[in-house]
Order: sequence, then C-alpha cells, then structure tokens
Amino acid sequence: MEYQLSTELRQKVADRVTGFPVQNQPDEGLKHAAVALVMVATEDGEGAIVLTRRSSKLRSHKGQWALPGGRIDTGETPVTAVLREMHEEIDLHLPQENVLGVLDDYQTRSGYLITPVVVWAGLDASMRANPDEVASIHLVSFTELNRPDSPVFLDIPESDRPVIRLLVEENFVHAPTAAVMYQFREVCLHGRHTRVDHFEQPVFAWK
Repeated sequence: MEYQLSTELRQKVADRVTGFPVQNQPDEGLKHAAVALVMVATEDGEGAIVLTRRSSKLRSHKGQWALPGGRIDTGETPVTAVLREMHEEIDLHLPQENVLGVLDDYQTRSGYLITPVVVWAGLDASMRANPDEVASIHLVSFTELNRPDSPVFLDIPESDRPVIRLLVEENFVHAPTAAVMYQFREVCLHGRHTRVDHFEQPVFAWK
C-alpha cells in the first residue's frame, strides 16, 4: 500500500515538511493556538491522522470536528503546547523528538492564529478521549484524505474567498480544520508547496 505507515514514510514526510518554506504570521491582537496533525496507523497499518469531535460541554465550537490542540499558554511554543494538549485531550504522550515540523499559520475569523504541528505517533499509538473536551476520536486514513471528490470549494455572499471543506466518509469537515488537513495532504504526502491561508471558513465558524 502506498501509504503504509513505516519508517520510510516518516522520513519522507519529515523531509517534505522541513523543506517547506513556512509562512508565519504575527499574532498581535490574536489568540495564538496550535493544532496537531498526528500520524498514526489504522488497523491495517495504513497511515492516518487523528481527528476529534469536540465535546458538547465546551463553551465554543461544541460538537465540531477538530484536530487535537488548543491555546498556547505563556512561555510555551507551538510544539510544547501541542504535546501538552495531546496529553490532555486524547491521553497521547509523545516526546518532542516525534515532532517532524510545522506548516503555515492560519488566521481564523474568530480571532485565533493557528500553528499546525506535524507529529509522528507511529504504529502502536494508544489514545483515550478526555470526555470534558473530546466526544470521540477518529482516524482519517491517507486514502480517505486523498479521495478524488474532496476538497469541495464553495462561494458565499459574505466573502470573496472560496470556502473549503473536506469529505471524510459521509461528513463535511470545514475550515480552519479542513484547510490545515488539506495543506498536510499537499505538503507532507505529495511534496507540493500549497498555501491555504486564502481559503475561507463557513459563516457559522466566524464567531
């Protein structure tokens, strides 16, 4: 299988993400957050990334699809914040050497600047959802991430930027999560230097 999780795939992704000319943005006036693109294996050994459904108990964006992550605390870097958030949200403990690199910052309509961090969890990753933050944990295989009918781009009257959304099984995943996942697909799996900061979010995510 082309996307079988292996040390060779890890090295290929590491080379691509470290060779990618990342575009950082100033976080002045924004809440800086980080999200993890966690590379794990499905039951048949194919590579996948971890996607969560946010708990209905949360104050904002409850029930939405999200990557593990959250606000960067004072004194933290995006990498240390992501490792802490993975521990808190999905009970996944990984050392800093498992971090392969970062992708472009993405500014949200709700006032966040998100830094995506690519993390290798390997074949035997063990996860458990923290029910206060995460309703469920899902694996999006690299085959699913590359399905030919996804992403979908929409025009909306509220913006001149195209809205991006990804199909995951029968679900739509919207930006910012969809934009970050799409850049992971393009850069890490295909080696294409694709930007996503011009992609819009649906209006319900602007708050």
